[in-house]
Amino acid sequence: MEQSGDIISRINEKFPHMSKGHKAIAAFILEHYDQAAFMTAARLGQRLHVSESTVVRFASGIGYSGYPEMQAELAARVTSRLNAVDRMGIRYAGRSQSEVIESVLTGDMDNIRATTESLDPAAFDAAVDILLNAKTVYVLGIRSCAPLAEFLSFYLNMIRGGIVLLKTASLSEVFEQMLRIGGEDAIVGISFPRYSMRTLKALEFANDRNARVVTITDSIHSPMCLYSSCNLFAASDMVSIVDSLVGPLSVINALVVALCLKRPQTVRDSLEDLEGVWNNYQVSMQDEIDRIDEDSLFTLSGVEAARGAVLRRAQRTERAEEEG
Repeated sequence: MEQSGDIISRINEKFPHMSKGHKAIAAFILEHYDQAAFMTAARLGQRLHVSESTVVRFASGIGYSGYPEMQAELAARVTSRLNAVDRMGIRYAGRSQSEVIESVLTGDMDNIRATTESLDPAAFDAAVDILLNAKTVYVLGIRSCAPLAEFLSFYLNMIRGGIVLLKTASLSEVFEQMLRIGGEDAIVGISFPRYSMRTLKALEFANDRNARVVTITDSIHSPMCLYSSCNLFAASDMVSIVDSLVGPLSVINALVVALCLKRPQTVRDSLEDLEGVWNNYQVSMQDEIDRIDEDSLFTLSGVEAARGAVLRRAQRTERAEEEG
């Protein structure tokens, strides 16, 4: 029986009940639809070590009349992606560099506004509580989402410790790093189109171990929502071949601020401990410098500048707590 919805929505709906072979096909399509669009059922089956009939049954199982219809939709998605280059050329044709900057920044602002409108306050509050109360928090982002995962894990470690940033190129290594995840733990999975199957499988594994799952993704149709305890949606659309990440980064910034306001003393203690490490080992003078002004240009050493930066960060956090 046929059903409505694009191929991502169909896979999202059927994925939990798929067989091992069908999940392998779904995984390949999610990450490599641009290749699958030009592969016959036999060739796709050969690539994934499943039979041609398994591939045909997969297409029927997610609501297509047959493999050709599913392949046609995959081809349409590829065409849409390729047309992004043409759309970008049309949109920015004849514009000066300053006009391109203005247009891109305006698009980013639109994404932030869309993120503000789509973000569920209850889900946001739940995510804050999960991240505060979990014994260990695992953070995962693949490809373009890797910088977001690193940013989040860096500040989470300043706030509460017990953070594991999953950095790997293979799914087996992901499982190795989160082997001890359990019911007292949580994982944050960050993924936007094209969705990462490695991230999805990590969330499935965490869910099977009764860990709390938080996702930062683009919509309810994202397969990342299959195993999550709460979903934080952020807009990432842009008329370009480059995805805009200001929406998800703004969500992450908001999470960090909310967590800081929940545990201001822990943040201050962490900053003071870090300052002590900098002073004892003279790390800061080799890695960080503060903003330079005329009065301090020739008087502040690198360590003193770093100390001033740390104290100002602590004061900002304290003021935010008082205002809150």
